[in-house]
Amino acid sequence: MIVFLVAMLSLISLPVHLATYREQGILRRMSTTPVPPAWMLTAQVIINLALTVVALTILVLAGTAGFGLGAPKAAGGFTLALILTIAAMFAIGLWLSAVARTTGWASAIGQLLLYPLLFFAGLWLPQERMAPVLRHISDWSPSGASVHALQSSMQGIFPSTQSLLVMVGWAVVFGFLAVRFFRWE
Repeated sequence: MIVFLVAMLSLISLPVHLATYREQGILRRMSTTPVPPAWMLTAQVIINLALTVVALTILVLAGTAGFGLGAPKAAGGFTLALILTIAAMFAIGLWLSAVARTTGWASAIGQLLLYPLLFFAGLWLPQERMAPVLRHISDWSPSGASVHALQSSMQGIFPSTQSLLVMVGWAVVFGFLAVRFFRWE
């Protein structure tokens, strides 16, 4: 559920807001100011990060109070996995914000990315029951690596290096692409 929540916010909410700003000419007007594009992207990340923290807090409290969810047994690993999950998914959302010129395109591309990522996270079919080739793809997807890392830390095992590096890779590559391709108009 954590990966689902972060994916929804990063692939649907974040790109649609920036595309709306672009369509309404807000970004064009901001381009006349000395504000660099990275600051605009940072501001959007902070806003969506605040929403993510609130939503994750509600999710964890509901899981703990209503369903008996225990605390992560490897708290450091869980925190690191959560931070990298957010970084990887937000980087993809920011890249989408940079390349989508209209709200419709941002929404459509976000949904096209969302559903396969949720599949590889094991939302429809548990990763353990996937065919070996799908499981391998899942291991290298940001959502699949996130689920592996978060589940491991909940069970008291520090997340694997592969899962952490996969998320770092997605975050770095798509973060760079987001800043590189961001345009005010």
